[in-house]
Amino acid sequence: MSKTIAVIPGDGIGPEIMTATLRVLDALDCGLNYDFVDAGMVALDRHGDLLPKATLDRIAEHKVALKGPLTTPIGGGFTSINVILRRHFDLYANVRPAISFPGTRSRYENIDIITVRENTEGAYLAEGQTLSEDGEVAQSIIRNTRKGSTRIVRYAFELAVKKGRKKVTAVHKANILKTSTGLFLNVAREIAREYPQIQFNEMIVDNTCMQLVMRPEQFDVIVTTNLFGDIISDLCAGLVGGLGLAPGDNIGEHAAIFEAVHGSAPDIAGKGIANPCALLLAAADMLDYLDKVAKGDQLRRAIRTAIELDQAQVTPDLGGKGSTDSFADAIVKRIKG
Repeated sequence: MSKTIAVIPGDGIGPEIMTATLRVLDALDCGLNYDFVDAGMVALDRHGDLLPKATLDRIAEHKVALKGPLTTPIGGGFTSINVILRRHFDLYANVRPAISFPGTRSRYENIDIITVRENTEGAYLAEGQTLSEDGEVAQSIIRNTRKGSTRIVRYAFELAVKKGRKKVTAVHKANILKTSTGLFLNVAREIAREYPQIQFNEMIVDNTCMQLVMRPEQFDVIVTTNLFGDIISDLCAGLVGGLGLAPGDNIGEHAAIFEAVHGSAPDIAGKGIANPCALLLAAADMLDYLDKVAKGDQLRRAIRTAIELDQAQVTPDLGGKGSTDSFADAIVKRIKG
């Protein structure tokens, strides 16, 4: 059965890694059709808008999108495109897997951590941000809700059950931020009692960061609030070799957007050396979401084998001498076996 997804190629290296990713997906014979839509600087040039209504309408129609990195201009009142997408579609769960791959420049082996981050509230609220007239005092609001905390914690536990995970760690700062993250922690404790088969742990965010560096193997699924999740997910990416291996899944009740979480890297755009792995791994997560789990697993195995055995064809950031295209070629070869 075929499925049409919205495809946002993105800015900078986005079109290069998207082309490579779609070529790999075609080799997998996933039954996907692509509806290309604009966002970011390309959309601003073509339509006078960073995120045209037509793009939002097409994502809403297809309910699934694959997105390359986007550039939001600095200053001028521009709001992050990613934040707008998450709020528009209420993509409340940001899921960031961090998995070790042999042959990468990583300090650790056998890392397999999923960070589940609340994606729509907390410290990232647009309202409540003020600066005094004299420029001396800045203020913002951190607002967590019981509804938001409940659905993100429940999502993390359900994900743990679905993927056969054994432990969920709720990360907080309730010792200091007693109301905003205290609410989150209390909700996590309540929901944990509904999942006796899953070990529950709670940890203060600063200790979590230290423990991730010292003994990352103790973590399985991490669930936390927006700001802490933003920081921790990048820390976990560093454990496995960087953002070039970091997919991001933004999940809501009615739509999902899968993306490479790294930037648009304009300094290497057009040079053909961008690593497509983050977007490819996001595509694998997208296949899982579309109930094509076997195809997603096949894609991950092909990426792993290509990195390990086709070193000459992988991109320079992974220690190879290849290009975006040669890396995709190696993965396609492994898929066709």
